Amino acid sequence: MALVDIHVHFMPQNVLDKVWAYFDRVRESGVDWIIWYRTDENARLTALRELGVSAFAPLVYPHKPGMAEWLNEWVADFASRVPEAVRTGTFYAEPGADVYVRKALEAGARCFKSHVQVGAYDPRDELLDGVWGQLAEAGVPVVAHCGDGPYPGEHTGLGVFEEVLKKHPRLTAVIAHAGMPDYSGALDLVERYENVHVDTTMVGTPFSERMVPLPAGWARRIAGLADRVVLGSDFPNIPYPYEVQLDAIRSWGLDAAAEQAILHDNGARLLQLSR
Repeated sequence: MALVDIHVHFMPQNVLDKVWAYFDRVRESGVDWIIWYRTDENARLTALRELGVSAFAPLVYPHKPGMAEWLNEWVADFASRVPEAVRTGTFYAEPGADVYVRKALEAGARCFKSHVQVGAYDPRDELLDGVWGQLAEAGVPVVAHCGDGPYPGEHTGLGVFEEVLKKHPRLTAVIAHAGMPDYSGALDLVERYENVHVDTTMVGTPFSERMVPLPAGWARRIAGLADRVVLGSDFPNIPYPYEVQLDAIRSWGLDAAAEQAILHDNGARLLQLSR
């Protein structure tokens, strides 16, 4: 089966080096996080192709003001030269965010990334009202790392992000990592808001299960919401082979149609692959 992955990271090398340095510090703190695909860009693309990933969203995200627009330009160039990559965008809570998000949308961006934890911004900031409104109107998904995992931030928590959803109820949001650690709360948002999804990034893998195990009844709830669960992996920054994520999903005992939806169809729909 061809795979569509909505949560993959390709970045300018200097930015990726800083991300990898962060995970090195995590490892030094005692968490056995060895980046499995710590290779050059061409090798990473080859790995995805060999794994059967037919399309993916290369997600970028800023950690400070004045960075998002430059990242949008970089990822636009990346997507133009990598056939499997869908053009994406990102933003920060800063003046002018609505302007460069509109520019990215008009240029064909089909997915955005909001990293509330790393960016340390409040998703409810009035500077983002125009951003959320444009994304909701365009029906373009935003992969939002808004949960409290791996550690809480000043503005993380699903309750905080739900205030954005209340203001923009048509927003197509993909809750990254299925809201880890609040998996049940993330599925509650899926049930309350018709355009909210969760991605599978690191969910149910042995690595995550040791720290944040899935709640009882997870597989049953997922089976009933299979049209709103989408494959995500966090490639290349994962501490295990990509196949481990696929094995975790398959361990939930879903029927063939549900697996097809999660591994391919939902991502293809969200990323508008028929365009």
